Amino acid sequence: MTIAPDNAQQGASHLYRAMRDFVESTDDTLPGKFEITKEGIVHDMMSPSGRHELTTLRLRKRLEKVMPEEIVAHTGEPDVEDEPEGIMRRPDLMVIAEEDMDIEGSFDPRSLIAAVEVVSRSNPGNDWVGKVRDYPLLGIPVYAVFDPRTGEGAVFTDIHATPDGPRYATRKDFVYGEDVTIADWTISTQNLPLYQEEGQGQG
Repeated sequence: MTIAPDNAQQGASHLYRAMRDFVESTDDTLPGKFEITKEGIVHDMMSPSGRHELTTLRLRKRLEKVMPEEIVAHTGEPDVEDEPEGIMRRPDLMVIAEEDMDIEGSFDPRSLIAAVEVVSRSNPGNDWVGKVRDYPLLGIPVYAVFDPRTGEGAVFTDIHATPDGPRYATRKDFVYGEDVTIADWTISTQNLPLYQEEGQGQG
């Protein structure tokens, strides 16, 4: 059976809303974080470790020290959402103007100046693969990844059109200890914690 494009779009929208309702129903009832991607629902089952949260905290403080007062490095809710694309994500850190936070519901992803992720030990592919694919689709101009497993990271910029949709054209890799530029601001990556090897305690 052939589905007309309008019906296909309605079906995709209905599926997205069903996934969104499920994700909302799990808030505070199931451990971990749920996000909706082009591939479906992603569930990072592990709660963030202390080193993950410490990395996020230090990055937030370093960015806010060099950014104008009206720009913030926000952690936490709400999500960023693009229903037509069928994507709902929650970056670990969102660089955004305060005035663009003054809305009801999810943030418009195109209002973000940058998204920053600290790689999860339990699901690194979500940050290194899934979000590298999804964030340019959402129109987020800068995506920075910090990986406490390896002490390395990368900054993705320059969204451009490809046959598979918008993608980042530029990737700049860095190692912990170097300065890194995120959008218009440069911060140190000194003294960012690393996950311990398995068996040496919780990372």
